[in-house]
Amino acid sequence: MDVENWKERTHLLLGPDALKKLEQSHVLVAGLGGVGGYAAEAICRAGIGEMTIVDNDVVTATNRNRQLLALKSTEGKDKTGLLATRLLDINPDLKLHTHAVYLKDDQIPEILNASFDYVIDAIDTLSPKIFFIKQCMDRKLRLVSSMGAGGRLDPAQVRVGDVSESYGCPFAQVVRKKLHGWGIRQGFKVVFSPEKVIKESVIVTDNSPNKKSTVGTISYMPAMFGLMVASVVIRELI
Repeated sequence: MDVENWKERTHLLLGPDALKKLEQSHVLVAGLGGVGGYAAEAICRAGIGEMTIVDNDVVTATNRNRQLLALKSTEGKDKTGLLATRLLDINPDLKLHTHAVYLKDDQIPEILNASFDYVIDAIDTLSPKIFFIKQCMDRKLRLVSSMGAGGRLDPAQVRVGDVSESYGCPFAQVVRKKLHGWGIRQGFKVVFSPEKVIKESVIVTDNSPNKKSTVGTISYMPAMFGLMVASVVIRELI
């Protein structure tokens, strides 16, 4: 197998058959913030042949403590465009689809109508996250979803398991409860941490239409969640 120079180390570890599987796979990443940005880049660097990335947000100063795309020079720029440039600079042959939209209502089914080998849910707003997960389950798509990375400090406590096996995470508890109303109790992987959320790190917000609270977050925890999410996708695809 003729391997491009930048894929040599991946080929050495995985072998030609697994690398070929990655090159022939299509992965969707929904949400390009602290978790999604790192997940998307790791997926790309592993040699995925086709990706779809979705987010309508722009970089703000408050993103710089934890998000891959957030720099002083990128403030005010849209995350989808920034990540697209970065991914194609890693792999110019990547077949990349971008959607700078807020995932809700009719946009979700429209995007999910494409063919995906794996879907990553890195959406951090509850209502669209629940609807997105339901739509993935309805389509029997392989899915891994990130739960709450905020308010925690210990990366050694990050876990991967079926959603039914998640515990100790208040966000995951709410997600499970909402999904139970749709009759969904299991069937997709989640990345979560049972580490107790630091109470003082959570403040209630009244000025955001999409979030009821802001949670303090350290630099490495969203990255850890994102890389764990990427590992699930890569290992299951091969």
